[in-house]
Amino acid sequence: MASHRKELKTAALRRHMVLKQVAPDFLDPALEWRRLFAETWGTFLLVLVAAGGEIVAARSAGTLDVADIAVAPGLMVMAIIYFMGAVSGAHLNPAVTLAFAVRRNFPWRRVPGYMLAQVTGGLGAALFLRALFGAAAAIGATVPGRGISAGAALAMEIVLTAGLVNTILGTASGARNIGTNGAIAVGGYIALAGLWAGPVSGASMNPVRSLAPDLLRGDLHTTWIYVIGPTVGALIGVIFEWILKGPPTVAGDIAAQGSLEVDEPRAPG
Repeated sequence: MASHRKELKTAALRRHMVLKQVAPDFLDPALEWRRLFAETWGTFLLVLVAAGGEIVAARSAGTLDVADIAVAPGLMVMAIIYFMGAVSGAHLNPAVTLAFAVRRNFPWRRVPGYMLAQVTGGLGAALFLRALFGAAAAIGATVPGRGISAGAALAMEIVLTAGLVNTILGTASGARNIGTNGAIAVGGYIALAGLWAGPVSGASMNPVRSLAPDLLRGDLHTTWIYVIGPTVGALIGVIFEWILKGPPTVAGDIAAQGSLEVDEPRAPG
């Protein structure tokens, strides 16, 4: 056990030295504000679309159908990864941040800041929606579907999040969070999960996406499902990634942390 820990520490140190050379932005604390802003803004946009779809459908007499509501968050995540994945890694989700940290691709000291930024962005989106539309569609809350038990919804959120984390970690191969193909893979996974599992649990896979509307509508009765489910699912996804790929890599570190240096080299001087 001691030798295994030593090997992990040695590997982590080796990756750290490589990162100092290829992605010095990772180690520059002066850029942390930019990363946190990116996570706040990105999570705002994600929750705006994910919760807003339900609200717009309710206020527009069904102009949006179930497929529209399911696909929109996936497309938004894809766009966010493209425009700011290189800044922060575009986690947008406390479960994803946790997964990257447990996987050792992301430093634990940055986890609280990222999660606070994500909560701030999610609450900001929910406040914006409530200001525009009042309490329509319960501010886009995620709840178990009609006739679905809490246990079934919890199990669904665990499985869906494990698959999401596997998709993210498994395609973590470039500075744009998860690379060009990864953006498509993750956006597609979120859309697919929403299409078939939305009627079961809401296909949240994101504690902030569910917590923000619940706080504003003052109903936390089912919130635990969408905190525990994604958290457990994220940990399972990390375990599966170890089984599939082994120890973490520098490419995964770049994907998790973002790197302006790798994404767009600065001009000399």
